[in-house]
Amino acid sequence: MLLLSLAAVWAGAINAVVGSGTLVTFPTLVAIGVPPVSATMSNAVGLVTGGVSGTWGYRRELRGQGARAARLVPMSVLGALVGALLLLHLPATTFETVVPVLVVLAIVLVLLQPRLQARTRRRLERRLAVGGPASPTSLESTGAGSSAAPGPGRTGQVVLLVVTFLIGVYGGYFTAAQGILLVGAHGALLVEPLQRLNAMKNLLSLVVNVVAAAAYVVVGFDRIVWEAVLVIAVGSLVGGLLGASVGRRLPSAVLRATIVVLGVVALVALVVR
Repeated sequence: MLLLSLAAVWAGAINAVVGSGTLVTFPTLVAIGVPPVSATMSNAVGLVTGGVSGTWGYRRELRGQGARAARLVPMSVLGALVGALLLLHLPATTFETVVPVLVVLAIVLVLLQPRLQARTRRRLERRLAVGGPASPTSLESTGAGSSAAPGPGRTGQVVLLVVTFLIGVYGGYFTAAQGILLVGAHGALLVEPLQRLNAMKNLLSLVVNVVAAAAYVVVGFDRIVWEAVLVIAVGSLVGGLLGASVGRRLPSAVLRATIVVLGVVALVALVVR
């Protein structure tokens, strides 16, 4: 329980900054004798509190993103429901070959984010210059007191919704590195500072974890190790607050480097798991 407590604090902090804390608590649960499927369920339920504290810690960076959240949250909910059902009905090896590829893609997108955002901004500004609609779908605020930033057009909006849904499916099935995927994909589509992308990542990851956890409680209540859930819940709550406090102070370059480094660690852990 002491080992699991330490792992939970670390996982909560990692989830607030990057989003791969499951790779800390899940192996710990398995190491102390919890069966893999029960470990996945118990871990998802326990980490919800860490998601709450991490999202709360980034509440300032969420300001001005209400309209976007209203579009993306339902996609995460639907995706998480599908992913949770897949976990309950598919063999555990189904996504093992796909997950590392997704993490590699996310890491590459995070590295290329400044260049991709610059290209996206130039393209959208050209579209607006020739008479494109200056509406919420074409211009979205970057937050209180900041200038408006071009948002994706109609095609980009559809792609953003579909990608968020698919990542929600993955998150409902196996939450590890979900945050890295969200930051990577959203960073390639949205002209937003990295800290604001991280704030939305925390919110969407929390939504996925809550939906998945609720599904596990309803369908697999007897397979959840509730003692472990309590330990993870307390530890990740503290870790989420600590991680958000530190993460919000990191310059974009440092935060991006942190995401990439921990993403590589997550990738190695997934491959050798």
